[in-house]
Amino acid sequence: MIRYIRRAAGFCLVLLVALLLNAARIQVFEADSLDHNPANRRQTIARYDEKRGNILVDGKPVTGSRDTGEQLRFERTYPHGPLYAPVTGYASQTYGTTFIENAEDDILSGTDPMLAPLPFWNEITRSQQPGGNAVTTIKGAVQRAAYEGLGGKKGAVAAIEPSTGKILGLVSSPSYDPQQLAGTGPPVTDAWARLTGASSQPMLNRAIRQTYPPGSTFKIVTAAAALDSGVVEDPDAATKTPDPYVLPGTSTTLPNEASGCANASLADAIRVSCNTVMANLGVRVGLAGMLDTVREFGFNSTSLKIPSGVAASNFDTRMSDDQLALSSIGQYDTTATPLQMAMVAAAVANDGDLNSPYLVDKTTASDGDVVSQSGTDSLHQAMEPGTAMALQRMMVDVVESGTGTNAAIPGVTVGGKTGTSQHGIDNSGTPYAWFISWAQKDGDGRPTVAVAVVVEDASADRADISGGGSAAPIARAVMEAALED
Repeated sequence: MIRYIRRAAGFCLVLLVALLLNAARIQVFEADSLDHNPANRRQTIARYDEKRGNILVDGKPVTGSRDTGEQLRFERTYPHGPLYAPVTGYASQTYGTTFIENAEDDILSGTDPMLAPLPFWNEITRSQQPGGNAVTTIKGAVQRAAYEGLGGKKGAVAAIEPSTGKILGLVSSPSYDPQQLAGTGPPVTDAWARLTGASSQPMLNRAIRQTYPPGSTFKIVTAAAALDSGVVEDPDAATKTPDPYVLPGTSTTLPNEASGCANASLADAIRVSCNTVMANLGVRVGLAGMLDTVREFGFNSTSLKIPSGVAASNFDTRMSDDQLALSSIGQYDTTATPLQMAMVAAAVANDGDLNSPYLVDKTTASDGDVVSQSGTDSLHQAMEPGTAMALQRMMVDVVESGTGTNAAIPGVTVGGKTGTSQHGIDNSGTPYAWFISWAQKDGDGRPTVAVAVVVEDASADRADISGGGSAAPIARAVMEAALED
């Protein structure tokens, strides 16, 4: 009898060991997959059981949390609605996260290990800390000036501090209210359907995710290539460019909207925006030389993050000379995000040194302790310092006596470049109006801000001056806001 009891006890012991081993296997090896199983709501419930950390502008939160009393307790709020949507993105209990809400989600949700009091604390206790904060580089006055300047028109504005790369303003219009997507239920799904189906694409972040033909604003890049390569040694010397100019290998004549472009100097070609001169110089620099320069400015790069990913701006790597001529004046297949063109202006303003743009200055724990800190990081030396100084003078001439006089600010040195980009079949679409610029207070050692503005639905003729008429006043308002102490 005792023998059978021993056998039964041994068998039970084996079963107990097997049970313990299986429990250990599940806890150690399958815990992660079970945590992320869509059928497991525990992690989702825990995620929304605590207030989410905030995104800050000028040291003040532009986000919040609302206690719903539901199973998913805390819902994200956005007190300023559409104003900061291109910066914050949305945090939705239904549709996930975008932009800073996504890039800094671990900090904001309290799951980042750096928020824990001890290493591996979260893993051992299976807990999360109070949500931390993301402190942005945005200057509220700049953001509001850009948003109000666009006034609901399709377009975008990007503003950068040239000496650091800090993004001071990032606006896309029309915008949307992220609050409409924050929770769950029919109101949220209805808002999603309405926003994603709208022809105006309010959820498209045009500042960093939409590329446009940059038109004549791209002539600054071509001018940098011509000067750095030695094709142009004296910006005030005649360029020997005929007017009319026939595109190489074709019988097509390239028109000018400006007068006086025949044999014009580089400086005059930038001031009044001569297509013929800049197309000719692009061809003379050659495809290899142009590619070297555009890459230094950040074109054709898929790695730029601010921390959200930025769409690549394009300059074709294979072209015939006639295509290169058009590409050199910002047409053909050349496209750029507004952020990219703000980077072009920033590189000129910063003596040729292009700093990586960034949107999050630092992240902190809920008590304010710094978790991570961003800093200035040189991306490229986009051009020689002497070239940048020459382009600074040319861009100032554009504002003082050229196509960009609407951007002038009393007591401030302003450099700019207008642009109008053609699009549509046979260029039948209303042209996009562009303006890129930088501003420096008299007596300051360095420029304060570089700006790019694009207006999609500009009511303007197909002339470079339309950028001065539609986009330059917006850029001026943004620069004035950035210059405020």
